Amino acid sequence: MNALLEAQGLSLRFGRVRALDDVAIAIWPGEVLAVVGESGSGKSTLLRVLSGQQRPEAGIIRFDGTDIHEAGEAALRRLSRTDWGFVHQNPRDGLRMAISAGGNIGERLMSNGARHYGDIRAQAKDWLARVEIDPARIDELPRNFSGGMQQRLQIARTLVTRPRLVFMDEPTGGLDVSVQAKLLDMLRALARDLSLAIIIVTHDIAAARLLAHRIVVMRHGQVVEEGLTDRVLDDPQHPYTQLLVSSVLAA
Repeated sequence: MNALLEAQGLSLRFGRVRALDDVAIAIWPGEVLAVVGESGSGKSTLLRVLSGQQRPEAGIIRFDGTDIHEAGEAALRRLSRTDWGFVHQNPRDGLRMAISAGGNIGERLMSNGARHYGDIRAQAKDWLARVEIDPARIDELPRNFSGGMQQRLQIARTLVTRPRLVFMDEPTGGLDVSVQAKLLDMLRALARDLSLAIIIVTHDIAAARLLAHRIVVMRHGQVVEEGLTDRVLDDPQHPYTQLLVSSVLAA
């Protein structure tokens, strides 16, 4: 099986800071890959670059074997609304707060050609139920929802078009512990049921262990360790990974 998305030699500087330093990464269909590291490690920059939101100074990114930048901006925009999805840490960045919950979900369907109002509304209700939001609230504005519900709504909006690859930037950040646990359980079930490929950026080692098949550890813009999640977290080889794991165990 070929990699769904593969990147090689990614480099990017912000002034004198090496945000990415010759990074290589790959993800296969149906795989959940966690990218972990402390603040400033380059993990969020990597996610923006992989998802086409920011262009690297060097390196190549291939999706399904095609160079995403050679394909052009129009092809990249089409990918972003069809085969790709992006879940932001702050759900307000991924939702239209002035339109209803159902409208948020339906908007992505319409951007992919859906026009039948009844079908769109039925799919919106189905997805609200999938992410454990009462379908009766379909006409409510997202601002009436809690932070955890807004995040679940953003996930429904992202997944309604069945993307093949989803980028997630700290999706549990800022949520209460109990809400985080419920959201992680839901994500794990959706990833399994829909055979999603997910690249999730997180500082939460426990979240990475629960969700990810493989893990990539970043420090100062470089990948310092990668491998199967249990292997990396139970037997870390790099001193920085050992420090990350030991700090979690000591917390």
